[in-house]
Amino acid sequence: MASLREIVARREATLAPGAANALFARIIEDIGFECCYVTGAGIANMALGAPDIGLTTLDEVAATVSRIADAVSLPLIVDADTGFGNAVNAWRTMKVLERAGAAAIQIEDQSFPKRCGHFSGKGVVPVAEMTAKIKASLDARSKDTLVIARTDVLAAEGLDSALDRAAAFIEAGADMTFVEAPRDAQQMRRIAALGVPQIANIVHGGKTPPLPQTELAAMGFAIVLYANAALQAAVRASHEVLDSLKAEGSLEAVTGRLASFEERQTAVAKDKWDALEQRYKVD
Repeated sequence: MASLREIVARREATLAPGAANALFARIIEDIGFECCYVTGAGIANMALGAPDIGLTTLDEVAATVSRIADAVSLPLIVDADTGFGNAVNAWRTMKVLERAGAAAIQIEDQSFPKRCGHFSGKGVVPVAEMTAKIKASLDARSKDTLVIARTDVLAAEGLDSALDRAAAFIEAGADMTFVEAPRDAQQMRRIAALGVPQIANIVHGGKTPPLPQTELAAMGFAIVLYANAALQAAVRASHEVLDSLKAEGSLEAVTGRLASFEERQTAVAKDKWDALEQRYKVD
C-alpha cells in the first residue's frame, strides 16, 4: 500500500471519501480507495446530531480516528479544525491525532467558533497566528505525518488574499495547502499552481464546482475530498426507508434499498471475528 506522501506526490487528484465512523471507513477500503478523510463535519453530524460549527472536541475526534485506524489500513487524513485552540493547542493536537493513527492533519485559519467551509459568516485569524500553529504542528510530529494548512479567507476577501495566505503557509513549512470553497474552474487552476500539493473539496450542494477527477488531475490537484458523500447518502436512504416503514408498517416496499443481512456482516468483517473466536476457543 502506498504511503500518503507517495499518493500526494503523484498529483493525480486521488479521491479521498470521508468517513465519520469506522463502518464508513471499512466500506471505503473495501471498495478500493487509496486513502480516507476523517471528516470533522461528519463527526459533528453523526456523533452529536449537530452542525459543523466548532462543537466537537479533540478527544471526540481522536477517539473516532483511533477506532477508524483499528478498522482499516488506509492512510487517514484527519480534519483537525482550527487545531482546537492556539499554537500550543495545535502542538498537542498533532501529538494526539498522530498517536491515534493520522497520516495527515488538516488545520484551518478560521476564528472560533469555526464553521463548515461552505457556510457563510466565516472569520479568519491573523496570518501570524495561523503560521504559528503550522510551525507548532511541524515541531510536534514524530512520524512522517503531513501538515495540511487550509484557508477560508476566499469568501470574505477573494482569491488573491487566499493565495497570499497559502503562500505564507507554505513558507511556514506546510506540506500541503487547501484553499476552501473556490467558485469556478479558473480559480481552481490558480490554486493548483501553488508550490506544494493542493486539496480540492467537492461538497454536493456546496460552493466548489463538482469538476470530474480527470479535470482536477489535469490541473495538478493531489487529493480530492468527498468528505460527506457517504453521510449524505445515508441520511437520504435512512429518511426514505424509515418514512416507508412508518407509512406502511413494514419494510416490504423498500427492501431494494436495504443491505442484506449477509452484506451487513461482510461490511464489518464478521468472518475475521469468527476466525479469531475459533482460534482462541477453549475446548
